[in-house]
Amino acid sequence: MSSPLSYRPACPADAEACVALRGRTRQNAVSRERLAELGITPESWAEDTRSGRLPGHVCLNGEQLVGYCFGDTASGEIVVLALLPDHEGQGIGRHLLGLMVQTLRAAGHQRLFLGCARAPATRSHGFYRHLGWRPTGEFDALGDEVLELTLQVSATTSSKA
Repeated sequence: MSSPLSYRPACPADAEACVALRGRTRQNAVSRERLAELGITPESWAEDTRSGRLPGHVCLNGEQLVGYCFGDTASGEIVVLALLPDHEGQGIGRHLLGLMVQTLRAAGHQRLFLGCARAPATRSHGFYRHLGWRPTGEFDALGDEVLELTLQVSATTSSKA
């Protein structure tokens, strides 16, 4: 029997589990070795989380990390959204992404962006578009298509300006 799912802000202690999970995703898995080649280690991930540069949200099934989403507060980029395959199709990714959008909006961003696989057969291709992300016509350094989400400015936000 599964434990109830819970969500919380990521903490530096989650970094090791995040690196391990990244290599276990169904599509676009990235091994620990490849992440290290890119300069991403549990230590660097923990430091980026600790500093607030890359805040994130995690989903737990009991004590097990089953998904996460991290974003860059300086640029407004959604850096990564990852789930274990057994937890896909349950709304976890949508919820984690929504939490990260809220976090980056609170950091002052009105436009968010991310890199997404170009191939329509990948799950992420339709997932982000269904949630309102739109192609920019640009591609990132990894060859992924850049999608953007323009956030509506709320009456509360605009009255503070």
